[in-house]
Amino acid sequence: MRRIILVLFLTLIYTCGIAQDFPAKPNTLVNDYTGTLSATQKQQLEDKLVAFDDSTSTQVAIAIVKSIGEYDINDYALELGRKWGVGGAKKNNGVMIVVSLGDRKISMQTGYGLEGALPDIITKRIIDNEIKPYFKDGDYYGGLDAGTTAIIKYAKGEYKNDNPRAASKKGGGSGVLILVIIIVIIIIIIKKGGGGNGGQVFGSRGVGNALFLGMLLGNSGRSSGSGWGGGGSSSGGGFGGFGGGSFGGGGSSGDW
Repeated sequence: MRRIILVLFLTLIYTCGIAQDFPAKPNTLVNDYTGTLSATQKQQLEDKLVAFDDSTSTQVAIAIVKSIGEYDINDYALELGRKWGVGGAKKNNGVMIVVSLGDRKISMQTGYGLEGALPDIITKRIIDNEIKPYFKDGDYYGGLDAGTTAIIKYAKGEYKNDNPRAASKKGGGSGVLILVIIIVIIIIIIKKGGGGNGGQVFGSRGVGNALFLGMLLGNSGRSSGSGWGGGGSSSGGGFGGFGGGSFGGGGSSGDW
């Protein structure tokens, strides 16, 4: 019994160790597990790749890790892309980039749907000509920025996003609240005027006060981005999540 428990315990430890080799599916496209990129650099890459995803549905994911251990860099990137589901489930238009700093290796794996636009010879060229020169100088952001720009150039026009996410509207609730406040103020003034002006339900001073307050509240609402006449400002959200894409082994790798 002790031997059985020991075997089960060691198996559990081994299984947990294997699972920990691959980061859990994130909610961002740019994922730095080493703290190499600054917050600004990470956000700039994220914004660029999210915009590309929004317009084409093509997803480019980046993972910067300390080491891949005994894994082959291509196998690791291929498996990570599958686990995360980078790209669309129908189009399989994802690109998975893994940078292993401790091993000084990089891999770029492409989904089935992008192997035409990004064949192995192109991914190898991007790694060698766009990324590695920056990496050799220790400029990892510069290499990833140049590399993703090249990917976008080659893959642009390959797909179009058939189901774009609706832009999120801001400020609509504030506009309604302002309108309700104005109505309440006017009602209060009407009641006060009706009780002391011999049947005059709305005195001239009440009108002036109501209009003045309405202008103040209306201007403050518009200045804060809430419109209550023709709709407030709107903007798109962040990354909407991976689409369940798959990978077939196309891609390239290199070291620096």
